[in-house]
Amino acid sequence: QVQLVESGGGLVQPGGSLSVSCAASGRTFFNYAMGWFRQAPGKEREFVATISRGGSSTSYADSVKGRFTVSRDNAKNTAYLQMNSLKPEDTAVYYCAARLGAATIRPTNYDYWGQGTQVTVSS
Repeated sequence: QVQLVESGGGLVQPGGSLSVSCAASGRTFFNYAMGWFRQAPGKEREFVATISRGGSSTSYADSVKGRFTVSRDNAKNTAYLQMNSLKPEDTAVYYCAARLGAATIRPTNYDYWGQGTQVTVSS
C-alpha cells in the first residue's frame, strides 16, 4: 500500500509556471507507475500525464503536451509535474495517483490517490 501527498499548488498568472510534487510513503515506490489527473469544477476528472515505474516512459494529454513535464525521483519517493505556459483553462484540482504495473491514462485503473492540490491560473 502507498500513501500519496501532493504539494505545490497555488495561484499563478497566465503564462506563468508552477511545479507540483507528489510524495509517496513506503519502500516500493519504484514498483508503481504514476499518473497525474485534474478536475475542474463541474467537469470529470481528466488525464494529464503518466510516467512509468523507472521514469523512462511518459505520456501527456494533448492539451498539455509541450507545456507540462512529468518526472520522478525514486530515491526520494516523489513524482513531479512541472507546468509552464499556464492557461486559465488549466485551473483545476490536480491529483497524483499510483498503480502497480504499467502506466495507463484511465483514472479508474489507479489504486491510490492523493488528496489533490488546487492550481488556479488567473490574472
